[in-house]
Amino acid sequence: MQALHLWSLLVICAVAVGKNQEQKKKECPKLSAQMPEFQKKTVHIKDPARVEEIICGLIKGGAAKLQIITDFDMTLSRFSHNGKRCPTCHNVIDNCKLITDDCRKKLLQLKEIYYAIEIDPSLTIEEKYPYMVEWYNKSHALLIEQGLQKDKLAEIVRESEVMLKEGYENFFDKLHEHNIPVFIFSAGIGDILEEVIHQAGVYHPNVKVVSNFMDFDDNGILKGFKGELIHVYNKHDGALKNTEYFKQLKDNSNIILLGDSQGDLTMADGVSNVEHILKIGYLNDKVSLCLIGKSQVHDTVNIKHSLKIILVHLEFPLRMLFSVIAFSS
Repeated sequence: MQALHLWSLLVICAVAVGKNQEQKKKECPKLSAQMPEFQKKTVHIKDPARVEEIICGLIKGGAAKLQIITDFDMTLSRFSHNGKRCPTCHNVIDNCKLITDDCRKKLLQLKEIYYAIEIDPSLTIEEKYPYMVEWYNKSHALLIEQGLQKDKLAEIVRESEVMLKEGYENFFDKLHEHNIPVFIFSAGIGDILEEVIHQAGVYHPNVKVVSNFMDFDDNGILKGFKGELIHVYNKHDGALKNTEYFKQLKDNSNIILLGDSQGDLTMADGVSNVEHILKIGYLNDKVSLCLIGKSQVHDTVNIKHSLKIILVHLEFPLRMLFSVIAFSS
């Protein structure tokens, strides 16, 4: 059975410590001793000492100072299950029965061309950027041609194989219980994303979604997409446009940022009052290539006052949770 994920553990430990004001005065023990899972080969940390410092800051700050900024596809949702690839929000539409075989074939051809570019570690973000715009615009144009109906979206999601990571209930419910803001910043399709978390029963009031939302005509037929395109490598621009949201959270100066691509590293750029930020990344695909070229990845995440943990496997033993709670009590 899979264990809770690291991000759930960090949220729980921050909440637990936040309840005990005296605990904030204590010095954190060495996390490698408390959590030997950090020493596993599946966990890649650039600077363990700095990670310990950041996590201690998150724990001592407690729930009142915490906010979550996260990607969705392959970050909150699963990359694979039982050896089979799980769909992204776009894939949920691509694979549904309402899409013609011809359209599905064209969408797959686009994916084969552009996905390789998206995850190519030898290309810079600037080099990938125009290709992502091409991919999204071409894919969205094909979907518009299909005349998708708004009232079919719930059925499309129910019949899909999309699923959230194990432990999601505890993660979302604990955040809701302690009113910790969750900012989901996705380059997927917002309507599908919202339906997924709604059907999972975790679309709580503390959750805000920014994504590519469909635009329907008076008859509920897809006619386009609202606003400016969000793709995996322009999240910096989107983050800056959401500065008003982050200004309302001026007291939430501690951040756990979750993503699975280089572009996700910029999702917190709209936050001006960062005290501690821990960036957790999931290497879902082409892991060996990413690790071979890890110097490039590390240069990318070597941002002042931030750090990233790179995870190859997503699950951590529950013993991590018990260790943190024991320290918090």
